[in-house]
Amino acid sequence: MQATAVIVTASAAMIITSCSKTDSNAQQQQAQAQAMPIVTETVSTGHIDLNNVYPATIKGKTDIEIRPQVSGFITKVHVDEGQRVHKGQLLFTIDQVQYQAAVDQAQAAVNSAETAVQTAQLTADSKQHLFDRNIISEYENQLAKNTLAQAKAQLATAQAALVSAKKNLTYTEVTAPSDGVIGAIPNREGSLASPSMMQPLTTVSDNSEVYAYFSLNEKDMLKLTNNGEFSLAQRINEMPLVDLRLADGTIYPTKGKVATVSGVIDNTTGTSTVRALFNNSNGLLRSGSTGQIMIPATQDEVIIIPQKATFEQQDQRFVFIVDENNTLVPTHITVAPENDGKNFVVTSGLSVGDRIPVEGVGSKLRPGMQIQPVDAATAAAQAAAMQQAQQQ
Repeated sequence: MQATAVIVTASAAMIITSCSKTDSNAQQQQAQAQAMPIVTETVSTGHIDLNNVYPATIKGKTDIEIRPQVSGFITKVHVDEGQRVHKGQLLFTIDQVQYQAAVDQAQAAVNSAETAVQTAQLTADSKQHLFDRNIISEYENQLAKNTLAQAKAQLATAQAALVSAKKNLTYTEVTAPSDGVIGAIPNREGSLASPSMMQPLTTVSDNSEVYAYFSLNEKDMLKLTNNGEFSLAQRINEMPLVDLRLADGTIYPTKGKVATVSGVIDNTTGTSTVRALFNNSNGLLRSGSTGQIMIPATQDEVIIIPQKATFEQQDQRFVFIVDENNTLVPTHITVAPENDGKNFVVTSGLSVGDRIPVEGVGSKLRPGMQIQPVDAATAAAQAAAMQQAQQQ
């Protein structure tokens, strides 16, 4: 009788346990059935074309400051800001009165000195003739020669003063030293110009080609040369053509070439200056503009995930990993600083084969939430089929 009771009790326990497991499985299946369908993606490695981006300052191939060589009031400004000029074109005229007077005075001094030389020459010739006939002493003859030499020296001095005066007169007409575009003109007619003035009269920029200056830090330099395995010059020659992103976000239509890298690292900034050359035949780029240099950087066999699959908390980046129970587990990841605007290259935190949701992150999804995973490729195929059906 007791044995029968034990059997009955054990049977009842087995039935209760079986029912409990059945209820648990049923509840789990019901929870999964009620779970939200979310598009997921299986992590894998791939190839991505990225850009290293550096702030850049644009400068003309030549930016020549125009400064006066002589002092005086500006009597005429012959050009305007932004105007394209040619080499030798007249830009400014400085008051010429005093410099023309100096030329006239110097010319008069030359004329006087030439007359003195002629007179001294006649005297010297006469003295030499008398000396040859032993009429005068050698002393008197030599004195006449010295007077002639002195007159010639004074003539040379007067001629040099005339050249200087004429040169100063030409300086009153300030011309363009090269082809280019006129910059700002802070001083107009009536302003006093002088060689010691702080601001230049203007700047002539040759913008047919422009240089984009940007900086590389020591780590970038070491990476560029593979820690000294290659020379800097060799790496520069091997660098691909670069793009220039303008201030409005558009890409300049012509690619540029990295031309030089400074061999000196600035102690204050820890960077070295790099210069890229761009053709500017359309004149779109102006000296003083800013932009961003984009250097291509290809990476192979790296983990790539959509940016929309990530979220941030306290300056750290996370993704949700879907575990074997289709439950969301927040996971911290690190990503490379370079990206293409749509995807991240993951450097740690994910492994090949992990499943991550790629929609609803940051809005619908929460830690510990159970979902119905929908493969991204399948979802895309279904969406395409639905769109095709609607069009038909």
